[in-house]
Amino acid sequence: MSRRETALKYFDNMSEESRIRMKTGIELYRKGDAKITVVGVDGKPIDGEVTVRAVLKNHEFRFGCNIFMLDEFETEEKNRIYREKFPELFNLATVPFYWSDLEPVEGKPRFAADSPKVYRRPATDLCVDYCLENGIEPKCHCLNYDNFAPDWVKNEPVSVHKRKLEKRMREIAERYADKIPSFEVTNETLQGRGSNLSKFYYENDFLEWSYRMADRYYPNNRLIINDYAIWEPGSYNDRCLYYMQIERLLKNGITHLDSIGMQFHSFFSREAEAGMAAQRYNPDNLYRLMDNYARLGLPEQITEMTISAYSGSEEDEEIQADLIEGVYRTFFSHPAMEAVIYWNYVDGYAFRAPQGDMTKGENVYYGALLRFDMSEKPAYQRLRHLIREEWHTDVTVPAVNGTAAFRGFYGDYEITVTADGKTYPVKWTLSREGKNNVTIRI
Repeated sequence: MSRRETALKYFDNMSEESRIRMKTGIELYRKGDAKITVVGVDGKPIDGEVTVRAVLKNHEFRFGCNIFMLDEFETEEKNRIYREKFPELFNLATVPFYWSDLEPVEGKPRFAADSPKVYRRPATDLCVDYCLENGIEPKCHCLNYDNFAPDWVKNEPVSVHKRKLEKRMREIAERYADKIPSFEVTNETLQGRGSNLSKFYYENDFLEWSYRMADRYYPNNRLIINDYAIWEPGSYNDRCLYYMQIERLLKNGITHLDSIGMQFHSFFSREAEAGMAAQRYNPDNLYRLMDNYARLGLPEQITEMTISAYSGSEEDEEIQADLIEGVYRTFFSHPAMEAVIYWNYVDGYAFRAPQGDMTKGENVYYGALLRFDMSEKPAYQRLRHLIREEWHTDVTVPAVNGTAAFRGFYGDYEITVTADGKTYPVKWTLSREGKNNVTIRI
């Protein structure tokens, strides 16, 4: 069988139940009914011909990507293209707060935009300022990721490690708590092994302490847990490790936990893809897993996604695009999902690989949306079509007795009321959590 037949087998032959869920879920959970009443200064509905145009400007659902290559390319032209293309798809950016790279020298964190360069770790001020200037929500990754604890803390006694980690959380909160809505607190705590981890990592209270400390310094921010070993057989019940870990946190009184982060990296060989497709590229199983975690009562996020193309051939790039469309439709249609965050935007700049060397590190998967020369892959174009065209609202409706009604995707809107030959622009939000009835006075 060809790669297309094996990789896309489960999307092509999904069950009728999944087919219905994918089609109706987007309509049910990503769109809502809006009612706009237009009144005059006297508070009465406007007489005469009135029309209302509603244009979605920003999805409530978060479509994201890491922003690790902001101003990190070898040419200014690539830096310019990256800055221009990032907002074309994404309204959320994962900002690198890896402790070992943010503070390689104790007491000298690299917050400022003019800080010394560390590859794939642009200064946090630079990233946050770019996001806020471009209407993109920044997200912290990650407050306590032990694999990236700096060497100067790893061998410290647990009490000293905790004190220094609390200082880090406090400093980040003072600088960013009012700018960054969401913070990943812990990451990949189920995979730790070997001598590279700190003494604190092996303590029983590693998780509970981290979330209580995060609650202290980020009481008004959203706190997220993140892990990746959750897409294997046996992950569809409450006996899987990640489920039990979250359940334990909740039972131990961790009430400030706002979202379950799930990584979705297809870091497996081309030869293994046919077998892995039964789990990763199977909407029936993806729905089962999301349904299972939804029982915990928390929203879910795909925090890191990579879909491999394996090469730059036309066929492989098209298969990557088809797979991306399939998984995005699946995740976007589930009521518990609130964000999907792709990982690397540009091929040739992945983790543990020399720039442009597609034979090393994570570069071998050809998993990005843009090619090394910054040209658009089919995956980029497919995703842009979904976000900017298919999942988009731009409607003009007449007002009847002063009231106009429409159904649209949740998000921030630009409303234009036209009455008596004059136009009145209004910004408004259609929200899954709101009443979605608004009165506009002109």
